[in-house]
Amino acid sequence: MDDILILALFFAQGAGRPGATRRIVLGQYLGFAAILAVAVTAAFGATFLPESAVPYLGLLPLALGLRAAWQAWKDHGDDSEDEEEPAARGGPSPLEVAAVTFANGGDNIGVYVPVFATAGVSGMTVYAAVFLVLVAVWCFAGRFFATRPVIAKALARWGHILLPLVLITIGMLILVEGGAFGL
Repeated sequence: MDDILILALFFAQGAGRPGATRRIVLGQYLGFAAILAVAVTAAFGATFLPESAVPYLGLLPLALGLRAAWQAWKDHGDDSEDEEEPAARGGPSPLEVAAVTFANGGDNIGVYVPVFATAGVSGMTVYAAVFLVLVAVWCFAGRFFATRPVIAKALARWGHILLPLVLITIGMLILVEGGAFGL
């Protein structure tokens, strides 16, 4: 459910901005493709990401959340558009969405690896295809929630505060639950 909330916040952040939906969907696919690539590779026995490194993926949403909080604080009370920040004008970049998607889904790798390892190549292909179709459904759901009038109004009013809070919280949860830095 946290991914739906993050997607809705990203879609709200990009609302009314040309190309924002495309960038968010592209970022979601890039992040999920990276998760699949790591899981498939690990299923074949050559892991790119040691299990002990997974908790440190929490640093990605934490850093993005702190950056978003800094930007919101800096822009507080400033109604003018920042000409030097194209991402602020056009919503989140695909790489920002991909980084959050990968970090937030990093724990899924631990679930996917044994399933992929026992499924064989044809099974992995089917799983990957189904997952990629479901990413589109997930993106549609996130955009759907972000465009409901009541939710859209709340996100327009509070999204600049909610996005950093959600990203920081997710980053901290990943770090703490994974035992990063001895937490």
